[in-house]
Amino acid sequence: MVVGSLNILIPSSRFNSNSLRSKDPITNGAIAVSTMSRRRFLGYGVASATVAGIGLIAGYFLTRSPEPAPSEEKLPPGQQEVEALQVLHVGAVPNVPIDKWTFEVDGEVANPLRLSWKDFVALPKTDSVSEFHCVTGWTKLNNSWEGVKFKEIAKLAQPSPRAKYATIECYGDVNYTTSLPLGYLMRDDVLFAYGLDGKPLEPKYGGPLRLVAPSKYGYKSAKWVKRVKLTEKKELGYWETRGYSDTADPWTNDRFAYPLTL
Repeated sequence: MVVGSLNILIPSSRFNSNSLRSKDPITNGAIAVSTMSRRRFLGYGVASATVAGIGLIAGYFLTRSPEPAPSEEKLPPGQQEVEALQVLHVGAVPNVPIDKWTFEVDGEVANPLRLSWKDFVALPKTDSVSEFHCVTGWTKLNNSWEGVKFKEIAKLAQPSPRAKYATIECYGDVNYTTSLPLGYLMRDDVLFAYGLDGKPLEPKYGGPLRLVAPSKYGYKSAKWVKRVKLTEKKELGYWETRGYSDTADPWTNDRFAYPLTL
């Protein structure tokens, strides 16, 4: 009999002469199904179905694609995991005495801010774990940031209805800026960080204060932040004016907008 793709021949020697009426010349002594007793027919049908079922299950496990490792699920296209944050930046690491450090918010806001370091660290604190994706091709997973959510700053500054973007300006010998939509910055995982993995944020990683913009390439997470200017129109930043993508979405591999001018 045929079940799926399995052909099963039942030797006549398994049965006595009373159990069959004739031999099938085509199968060289196999028993025709019509000559079997009802009980034996059902028994061999169940056995055949079982064999076919086992074959289907085995085929599923042999042909299905392997599940990705947990770290692979967090890696965007073209990225490789690294064990520690790499140090990349434009210009020298600025040295700003903490007693002279200030943080300003102005532009399209009802309440401009100018905060000292003491003022800033007194704001409501948050802890956030996120991935950091560099446009050069590496990703550091599970970074534990400590700082203040952007939305807490916005709550104090009160953006006007005209505010659609925020330009981030930085300390240093290079006029480094970047810009992001205000709607994106209001996400719960976007913050100004002053701590990393339980320690104060080192200057080489952007301390005393950097922006953390998860789900964007790292050049959007500006180091050494000193000012936030809310604007009605987009102001392209340092790398964006040199050909890097303004959307900076690692999950779509969106690295460059047009030929680079470095």
